[in-house]
Amino acid sequence: MSEPLTAGTNPGDNKLGDYLRDRRTKLDPAALGFPAERRRTAGLRREEVAQRANISPTWYTWLEQGRGGAPSADVLDRIARALMLTETEREHLFLLGLGRPPEVRYRRNDSVTPRLQRVLDALDPSPALIRTATWDVVAWNRAATVMLTDYGALPPERRNILRILFLDPRARAVQYDWESVARFVLGAFRIDAARAGAAAEVEPLVDELCRLSPEFATLWRENGVVSAPHEAVKHIRHPVIGPLAFEYTAFAVDGRTDLTMTVYNPATAEDAQRIQSLMRS
Repeated sequence: MSEPLTAGTNPGDNKLGDYLRDRRTKLDPAALGFPAERRRTAGLRREEVAQRANISPTWYTWLEQGRGGAPSADVLDRIARALMLTETEREHLFLLGLGRPPEVRYRRNDSVTPRLQRVLDALDPSPALIRTATWDVVAWNRAATVMLTDYGALPPERRNILRILFLDPRARAVQYDWESVARFVLGAFRIDAARAGAAAEVEPLVDELCRLSPEFATLWRENGVVSAPHEAVKHIRHPVIGPLAFEYTAFAVDGRTDLTMTVYNPATAEDAQRIQSLMRS
C-alpha cells in the first residue's frame, strides 16, 4: 500500500494539494451562496471550502500546502462533500490523502439506463439480467422472462433472487440440485452484501426469509461464503421444453460498481432454437 501523499512530500510534489486546488477552482461561488464579487482566481477560496467542510481554515490551508501530516477519513469525507466530488473523485481524494480507498458506502440505486436495457434485449435468446449487490433484479430481457422468472409480473420489492429461490416452488423445481444451488447463492449473496457495505439494507430481507423458510434459516446460520464465479455451466429442467444447459457469465457494469450483469448463453444451438421457439409461442 502506498504512503499518504501529504506527509513528508516536497512542496512541488504535493499531489493532494494540487488536486484540492484544482477541484475548488471548478466550483461556482455564487451558486453555493458566496458573494459573486470579482476574484483573483476562479472558484472558491480556501476559507470558503473550509467553511463548507466545517473544518479550520488554517488546517485546510495546511492540507493544500502539504503540511500537518495526513488528514483523517472524516476530514476527507467533509472536504469531498464541500467540493461536491463524485464517488470516483472521492475515491481519488482518499488515495491521495491516505493511500487507500474510502470505506464502502452502499447507496441503493435501482435505475438502469436505456442503453443497458438495449444491451440485454440484444442478447436474446440468451437469458440475461442485471442485479444489485443485494441480489435484487432491476432489468432483464424477454429470454429471462420465459426461461427464469417473469420479473415484470412481480412487484419491485419481490424481484429478489433469494426470495424467489427460497419461497417460489417453481424455482426449486427447475434445479437439479436445489440445496447445492441455494447454498452457493446464499454464500455469494453474503459476500456481495458485505463488500457493498449493505449489511443494514439486507437485514430485513434476511429476517423475513428466516421466518418464512426453515431451509434459509439453517443455511444462513452456517455462515458460508463463496465468491461467485465469473463463468460456469448451469443446468435446469424447464417445465415446458425440458433439460437445458447454459454457459453462465457475470460481468461488472461499467461505472456502476453496485450492479452485475448475468448472461446465460445456451450451451448448444439446439438449446438456443428451443428457447426461440418458446419465446415465439
